[in-house]
Amino acid sequence: MLNAAVRDALASAVGARNVLSDPVQLRSYECDGLTGFRQVPAFVVLPLDTESVAAAVRVCHEHGVPFVARGAGTGLSGGAMPVADGVVISLQRLRRVLEVDAVDRRAVVQPGVTNLDITKAAAPQGLYYAPDPSSQQVCTIGGNVAENSGGAHCLKYGFTTNHVLSMTAVLPDGEVVTLGGDTGDQLGPDLRGVFIGSEGTLGIVCEITVRLLRVPETVRTLLADFPSVRAAGEVVSDIVAAGIVPAAVEMMDNLAIQAAEKAVGAGYTLDTPAALVVELDGPAAECGSQFEQVKAICDRHGCTRLHIAGDAGERAKIWMGRKAAFAAVGRISPDYIVQDGVVPRTRLAEVLGRIEEMGQAAGLRVANVFHAGDGNLHPLVLFDEDAGELERAEELSKGIAELCVELGGSLSGEHGIGTDKACSMPRMFGVDDLATMDRVRSAFDPGKLCNPGKLLPTPRLCGERPGRYRPHPLEEAGVIERL
Repeated sequence: MLNAAVRDALASAVGARNVLSDPVQLRSYECDGLTGFRQVPAFVVLPLDTESVAAAVRVCHEHGVPFVARGAGTGLSGGAMPVADGVVISLQRLRRVLEVDAVDRRAVVQPGVTNLDITKAAAPQGLYYAPDPSSQQVCTIGGNVAENSGGAHCLKYGFTTNHVLSMTAVLPDGEVVTLGGDTGDQLGPDLRGVFIGSEGTLGIVCEITVRLLRVPETVRTLLADFPSVRAAGEVVSDIVAAGIVPAAVEMMDNLAIQAAEKAVGAGYTLDTPAALVVELDGPAAECGSQFEQVKAICDRHGCTRLHIAGDAGERAKIWMGRKAAFAAVGRISPDYIVQDGVVPRTRLAEVLGRIEEMGQAAGLRVANVFHAGDGNLHPLVLFDEDAGELERAEELSKGIAELCVELGGSLSGEHGIGTDKACSMPRMFGVDDLATMDRVRSAFDPGKLCNPGKLLPTPRLCGERPGRYRPHPLEEAGVIERL
């Protein structure tokens, strides 16, 4: 356990009222959205500004104490899980929009600002922030930077890294630096690009300058049903082959459709095998012409129902169904694991067929929701822990992630590697690749104090039994208690 000297040093750095040590309060920080991985920290620090973040990090550095930065805790890879006898540095109180510059189309925000609140702040100027994860109402921009988050509209507009110009970051020794510049570039190595997507292992971002875009002149959205997932996948390939780059192309299979419709009543067809949400935006003439092409492609592949949003309200309703899919799956299954992987777009039908076979072999259902335009899958493995299905579900989830690599894709598109998939990294990268990544990490953090045990495989992490917390027999008998 950390001693009183560390607690006193943290209290001196950020104020005693901003250091939590009560076991009940600490339990609120034991995991992120991947609730199967849990660890109660020794302390939680609640800094109010960049200076207090740096002061807290310096205390950890001086005492050799590991620390983990935390935003909203919505991540799905265990990336914000605390370290035993370590410190959590929560950024939830750094949640101000510092500036919206309508002339240069950029905003300066603190890391605790939610993704959607950036757009709300920019909207009066006719601007918006493009990356839009499904959890955009609650996920924070600091976490988006850590994971290089995407969202439905990343097909046309790119990921977080394409929209962050610069940031103020606290390095693992407490030094405050600026990475990037007014245009997103800087002399020398692209340290801004290195930092984005590093999953909190290189430091803590405390201020972010993001690029804003002008709200499109026209937005057209349709919801199309298809007789099979394969037919829907072929539509996606044909749209891109026609030279059309939609703002978004999302696919849902029947299980996901049923869950979403029961949750929000978005007007989806309950018995359709697959549905596509296609959205185009841009100049009215171009958008109108391409929209007609998309409708023709849908018809050519046996579209059974085509619903075109007539106004912003109908468009919002369609998107409500898609963005509610993850949480809505709880209506059709007591437990589920959200996976995240990428395959080449041309292999979508193949990977979905393989996933169905793997699910049948495991005796489990898999609902599929994904960004079809760039092949970013989000399979949801449904199971019942009380029925003893947990281990099968974990093995199936891991197998799906590694299948993506086998088919020429990636372990993750936007949720990150974290704790969940660190042990699968050797399936995607060679020994030299992993060693190079570790050298980069060590250049920033020689002591390995910043979010240790994440992203890269370690003997301790991968030698122990992975997965959800399993109670010790003495805990089940009530003899001991987990803190």
